[in-house]
Amino acid sequence: MNLWFSCFLFIIVTPAHIVRLYDRFEALDKEKTGHLRPQDFGAINRLAMNPIGDRIIGAFFSPGQETVDFHSFVRILAHFRPADKKHPKDPSMPEPVNSRTSKLKFAFQLYDQDKDGKISRAELLQVLRSMLEMQVTEEQLESIADRTIQEADLDKDDAISFEEFRKSLEKVNIDHKMSIRFLR
Repeated sequence: MNLWFSCFLFIIVTPAHIVRLYDRFEALDKEKTGHLRPQDFGAINRLAMNPIGDRIIGAFFSPGQETVDFHSFVRILAHFRPADKKHPKDPSMPEPVNSRTSKLKFAFQLYDQDKDGKISRAELLQVLRSMLEMQVTEEQLESIADRTIQEADLDKDDAISFEEFRKSLEKVNIDHKMSIRFLR
């Protein structure tokens, strides 16, 4: 483990958290390879039951990557750690991955599947279908997507940019919504 990564981990989690995360990683690594595959994440009930769990699991893997090591596992899970509000942010340090902005960027990427920097109506509909499944009709889904884009799309280009996404969620407690305890 290199020094930078060690410092990064220390900022995000305590040494005790690292040990517990490693224990969790090993528990998920049923084949004891030191790497996790997408199907290994199915053992995390909150992800398995989440309608967009596949997208969240996909965030652990770079394109073409079939496994994830402990370093990558911790890096992604850090997004879901509650922000540390006790200590002021050091302006000379990079923004922590569990900051509000970083969490919003992570969430935005779950919607922006083609990675073009915009959430299109089609991408929004995909997520809505996953989340609402059989609870509403296709017509209702389309109405929700259209209204969401209409309300968030400030530049009227029929898509939602990250900045528009951020502004539309200004009053939402993202830290609470995107904090998950994986260390139980």
